[in-house]
Amino acid sequence: MLLCRGIEYQSMRLPNLLGHETVQEVLEQASTWIPLVQKQCHPDTRKFLCSLFAPVCIDDLDEIIQPCHSLCEEVKESCAPVMSAFGFPWPDMLDCSRFPKDNDLCIPLASSDHILPVTREAPKVCDACKNRNEDDNDIVENLCKNDFALKIKVKEIAYINGDTKITPETKSKTIYKLNGLTERDLRKIVLWLKGGLQCTCDEMNDINVPYLVMGQKQAGELVITSLKRWQKGQRAFKRFSRSIRKLQSPASSSSRLCPELSGLPAPSYFGPSKP
Repeated sequence: MLLCRGIEYQSMRLPNLLGHETVQEVLEQASTWIPLVQKQCHPDTRKFLCSLFAPVCIDDLDEIIQPCHSLCEEVKESCAPVMSAFGFPWPDMLDCSRFPKDNDLCIPLASSDHILPVTREAPKVCDACKNRNEDDNDIVENLCKNDFALKIKVKEIAYINGDTKITPETKSKTIYKLNGLTERDLRKIVLWLKGGLQCTCDEMNDINVPYLVMGQKQAGELVITSLKRWQKGQRAFKRFSRSIRKLQSPASSSSRLCPELSGLPAPSYFGPSKP
């Protein structure tokens, strides 16, 4: 199980502390918490979650060892704000009042003796989210080799089969480029960050801000190849806007590099017309 990879025991107890009765159910539910661990909001996030999803099975011990109340509180204090930034409240199933005090048999914070030692690996950064120092020519080349370029606000994030599914707000999409996309694609755009559960994307640490996304249509899906937080006035986005204007000017030499953009009107807004 990816969430608990590196914990030093081989057997887990079912049903677990969240009521999951099968391994398949555990795998499906646990995968949605991997991004929180990758945010590194607390060093014991993985330890806390694994004590719930994959409690250790110990011979001659009938009861499940629960996380200590203090472990839950510490992780909640550090990670609840991160979840809130993505529109997720701290769930009732992780209510810290249900867990025993530290003087009982329970899984403590890392400062105490380790019952569940873990091995932490440096998280891999998603390729689409890596910071790159791009000049105007790089921006033009990147824009031309992709099928779409959109400025979006995020409505919803989900995780399916290891990929990150991003649903934009319909009324907040600005279209800079569309190549080979149908009207059906436009009506309900869904974007995919492939392998998003196995990598981190610090660019997306707040879904309340707009993003510039570029990508390609692959096997019917809109796959993100570049994702950047849109910061108005930032030098990189001034260069991007300048490059767009060059590409949309028929007289510009840059337009010959990306002919499908030549002569197009200014960036369009997808959704209800603006007053």
